[in-house]
Amino acid sequence: MSYEAVIGLEVHAQLKTKSKIFCNCTTEFGASPNKHTCPVCLGMPGTLPVLNKKVVEFAMRMALATQCKIAQESRFARKNYFYPDLPKGYQISQYELPIAEHGQIQIELSDGQTKKIGLTRIHMEEDAGKLVHDPLRPISQVDYNRTGVPLIEIVSEPDMRTPQEASAYLKKLHALVRYTDTCDGNMEEGSFRCDANVSIRPKGEKELGTRTELKNMNSFRNVEKAIQYEIDRQIALVEQGKKVVQETRLFDVNKGKTYSMRGKEEAHDYRYFPDPDLIPLVIDKQWVERIQNALPELPDARKNRFITDFKLSEYDASVLTADRDLADYFESCLSHLKQPKMVANWVMSTLLGLLHAQSLTIDQSPISAENLAQLLQLVHDDVISGKIAKTVFEEMAKSGKTAKAIIEKRGLVQVSDENELRPLIQRIIEKHPKETDSYQKGKTKLMGFFVGQVMKSTGGKANPKKVNALLQEYLAPNKA
Repeated sequence: MSYEAVIGLEVHAQLKTKSKIFCNCTTEFGASPNKHTCPVCLGMPGTLPVLNKKVVEFAMRMALATQCKIAQESRFARKNYFYPDLPKGYQISQYELPIAEHGQIQIELSDGQTKKIGLTRIHMEEDAGKLVHDPLRPISQVDYNRTGVPLIEIVSEPDMRTPQEASAYLKKLHALVRYTDTCDGNMEEGSFRCDANVSIRPKGEKELGTRTELKNMNSFRNVEKAIQYEIDRQIALVEQGKKVVQETRLFDVNKGKTYSMRGKEEAHDYRYFPDPDLIPLVIDKQWVERIQNALPELPDARKNRFITDFKLSEYDASVLTADRDLADYFESCLSHLKQPKMVANWVMSTLLGLLHAQSLTIDQSPISAENLAQLLQLVHDDVISGKIAKTVFEEMAKSGKTAKAIIEKRGLVQVSDENELRPLIQRIIEKHPKETDSYQKGKTKLMGFFVGQVMKSTGGKANPKKVNALLQEYLAPNKA
């Protein structure tokens, strides 16, 4: 029997506010345990939460960026469950009346087609604390610094059918939170994290199968791996005549497998009820319009502009606009050198290759956009060759010096003077009569041999365009 997967994702994005959602404690990451806490986020008796306005505005930004409908009135609810990292014994979230519903995201598939993934809802909530397990003793400690940090949860419809679609959706959502500047998107620090709901059913069936929830996926690649393993596991169970159990499973990154964590809770297990300490949130049209007008250019619009204005291919535009900082870097280069294709090639291959090798992000690039543009300007003006430019680029990354400074110090200026190149080419031709004769009899591939000899004689500094033109002149049959 042939099966298909049904996949929905729940994404938690930590909002880039300076303070927590219901108190003035800082959201700064990396402090010593329990330093950033107060009676409110620790849930002390008699304390009252006060909603952070910036949290609402950030949630509205993402709602508008994903074409959700923003509710005129929404409410906070208490989600009750006991866990050591939850000091109040409940989490303040939203349930029946979330801030936004019914949005969509369009993803690009590997075959070039696009697909719309529906969004069920976006709601605001507070984060829980963090358990730190002692590696030497059978105890755990609790760090409450993260308690009360503002989150939005973005819940998709079960519209994805493959791990690759889920990864494409997650990458698109990641780009959106970065473009709207609502979340830093750091998956290693847990600022952007994902749970996946996965089930299978026979192809052609409409009824949903029993789903499992997957947790502990901290990269796009791990999301794909975990979902694929879970699909294969569920198919194997069904084909053996066994049943899939509704549960929450963790993904073991090292083994590439999922394993059972606990039974999956349903909404009624949490005993939701409206939070009596927080009044309903009312959002008027004027507030929505202000947020809408302040939105930056979003990835799809920027991609289309790159294709239209800069004549880039759809692939190049997709790569360059997938990350806001990368797109900004590219456009910063273009402000100094109006050569979109040339700049795109260097940014996507040479620069990104360097950053990947050194595990750096674009904002950590050792070469500024202005300095890269200066290097490419020298290539464009035939001051240096592309081959020399690669050497200069590497030196720029190591030393932090500009291209001009490196070229002047090492004497790498390209040789373009015909009076200097002609006698050199003449000597090389005279030194290789056999190859010259073969070329003139039609073995034109030998042109590469002669070019190589010239480049070798000049230490790679000869202008390739000039060399090719002069060689064609000297190697013409009438020169024999």
